[in-house]
Amino acid sequence: MMHLLSLLFSALLCQASSAEKSIIGLYGGTVEIPCTFEANKIKDVTLTKWKYENVDLLVKSKDKETVILATDEYKDRISLAANLSLLLTGAKLTDQHTFTCQALITTNFGPNIKDFSHALIVHKAPEAPFITEKAAELEIGKLTKLGKCIAKNANPPAKIVWLRNNKALTNEENRTVIMVNQTSGSLDTESTLLYSARKEDTGAQFSCRAEHSLASGLVSPPETFVINYSTEKLVLEVISNSPPVEGNDVTLKCVADGNPRPTSFNFHIKGNVTKVENSDNYTIANISRKDSGEYKCSLIDHPSIEAAKNITVQYLDVKLNLDKTVIRHAGNSLNLNVSIDSSDTATVSWTKGGVKINKEPEIAKLAYSDAGLYELEVTMGPLSRKASFRLTVEGAPVIRKLDDQNDKDGHRKVLICEAEGSPKPAVSWNINGTLIDEKSFDNGTIKHKISVMPSANLSVACTVSNSFGIDTRVITVSSHSSDDDDKTKLVVGVVIGLLVAALVIGMAYWMYMKKSKQGSWKTGEKENGSSEEEKKLEEKMEENSQKADV
Repeated sequence: MMHLLSLLFSALLCQASSAEKSIIGLYGGTVEIPCTFEANKIKDVTLTKWKYENVDLLVKSKDKETVILATDEYKDRISLAANLSLLLTGAKLTDQHTFTCQALITTNFGPNIKDFSHALIVHKAPEAPFITEKAAELEIGKLTKLGKCIAKNANPPAKIVWLRNNKALTNEENRTVIMVNQTSGSLDTESTLLYSARKEDTGAQFSCRAEHSLASGLVSPPETFVINYSTEKLVLEVISNSPPVEGNDVTLKCVADGNPRPTSFNFHIKGNVTKVENSDNYTIANISRKDSGEYKCSLIDHPSIEAAKNITVQYLDVKLNLDKTVIRHAGNSLNLNVSIDSSDTATVSWTKGGVKINKEPEIAKLAYSDAGLYELEVTMGPLSRKASFRLTVEGAPVIRKLDDQNDKDGHRKVLICEAEGSPKPAVSWNINGTLIDEKSFDNGTIKHKISVMPSANLSVACTVSNSFGIDTRVITVSSHSSDDDDKTKLVVGVVIGLLVAALVIGMAYWMYMKKSKQGSWKTGEKENGSSEEEKKLEEKMEENSQKADV
């Protein structure tokens, strides 16, 4: 039956009409190629056949299963849809053929053949572009082929844009020429860039971008190119860890702006020309203040191209008019002179015993407290100079303080002798005692303490002496027992005084009574007055008696 239908199909084919259309599919996707029928006429299709060019792909009879006729790569990629469309999976660029649907339609008017043709176009994004045939170097002012950019396997073909530092380049007379090579039917795009370099192109990054409706951001890896140009300018640099300082090494470096850079130079050192080959620097060892001045470097083959630099060598000299050890007598003066020779203004600071002092130690009348280590520091920029001297103030000792105190328990006396003098005075006492403390000899001052327990009031002498003289001072020290005796004597004296007063009052009262008895003959008025006087006298005697008891 299938064979008979095929014969009939072939016989009627010459009567079929065809109309070719285009259909677009995406690379890698499934493409549906329609067999154009109105939906209500599909039921009248007795036989459907798909082919491309002269290759049969599949055939289907009404109410029968589809039969795959293809034997090439299409046999596993094609199928028939319910609406008789051809389904093609995994679309490739090689699938761009004209596909034809042939349908046998049987109606009341008899059989009829219809065919529908579609040209398949597969769209594909380009692969990432890349630059090839790159120039080894570019020369300033000369139009040179920089490279060729290729964007492959794109449909429709990609457009190529050249970039410099990510900015698009356009054709510019005598500067930039962009030539595009697009072969008809090719899926690849090629673009060649001719470029005339400038100095500012040194280090510039060149790349190309592929532009396509199906992709974005397709840019080649950036490329840099060697730019060659002649030296036009020199710069003389001074290489040093700090401003040039006397005694250090200083290196002069001649920097050229050409590429490739010159490798040999002339250095002009204090009127002498020194040729340096295969190096761009010259070192002045152990530079001194007399080396200050102008220095130059120049090109050997173009001496007129040169650079100059003034160098000022920093220096600092400090001289102190005193020796490391200075000895002066107390009361004398200290005359100080600091001589500073420097290339710039210097800052001076002094310390005594590590503590900063606000003025120069020039003293009109020396005291023992002026003794100590004096240190001078002079700074100027990175330079620093130091000097120092140790001042010793000598003189005969003098006792500044002699005192006594009770100890904590109140049983002993603490004697304190404080004196000034240098060299260190020797301290002695005219009594024996226990040494409590002797403070260290500092700035010509010594402090000596002893503890004693005197049994009686004493005159104690402290004596200090050194090679320049002697001094003695005396203090009276009372004993603890003499203080107790004085208190006892005071109490006894008060009691005896009260007893004597009571005795005198008693004698006076006795004499008075004796006289009053002899005069009893007087009038009663007198007797009454006498009684009142006697009463007052008795009160007075009783008051004195109470005082005596106390």
